[in-house]
Amino acid sequence: MPLILSLDTSTAICSVALHSTEGSLSSSLLGSYELFTERTSSAMLTTLISDIVRQAGYELTQLDAIAVAKGPGSYTGLRIGVSTAKGLCFALDKPLLAINTLTAMAEQVRSFYPTDYILCPMIDARRMEVYCALYNTDGQEMQPTTAQIIDEQSFDEWLAQKPVVFFGDGAAKCEALLGGHVNAHFPTIPIHPSARTVGQLAIVAYARSEFEDTAAFEPFYLKDFMAIKPKKAPF
Repeated sequence: MPLILSLDTSTAICSVALHSTEGSLSSSLLGSYELFTERTSSAMLTTLISDIVRQAGYELTQLDAIAVAKGPGSYTGLRIGVSTAKGLCFALDKPLLAINTLTAMAEQVRSFYPTDYILCPMIDARRMEVYCALYNTDGQEMQPTTAQIIDEQSFDEWLAQKPVVFFGDGAAKCEALLGGHVNAHFPTIPIHPSARTVGQLAIVAYARSEFEDTAAFEPFYLKDFMAIKPKKAPF
């Protein structure tokens, strides 16, 4: 029964989860923490990790793998999550699993929609841009992860075919422009990245031995980091 610790710091929400398995692929959630803050720090993350493992009655050395949401998302958040996961893998001599953040978001909602729906998780990428991908309700990817600028013609091809569910913190941009379309759906309950569904997908990845090269692994930033220049002082 593999014991897998999962981390998600793709956005301002920092989350950890601990899963075990029953049988081959079914998973049992032993515990999870979600911290809603403006900034994720490595200190916050390591505290949540130690607490969840201890309170579940285990030691870090008993973990079988570490899973992390690889992105896309916040540059700083992903860097913190991946560096923490890699540090644990090296210290404990455990394998690393990496899960696409948007795929894990789609996993949260896919059982709630009919098979003729398309799922579009979105993460805010500033201004009118979002990170997004398209999935069917079986969890299969229909359009790969991209950075997309939203306008009135966005997703026309898909909306002409089937109902599309837009969700995540980037969906508000889309709702303002596409909310009037008969096939555009926007859940009223906020849906955000979570280590809980990262862990569910990590169970499957573990069974398939889909491990990363820990030393070489980098977050899926999708775009190059762009630093904001500080404003000059007026004197």
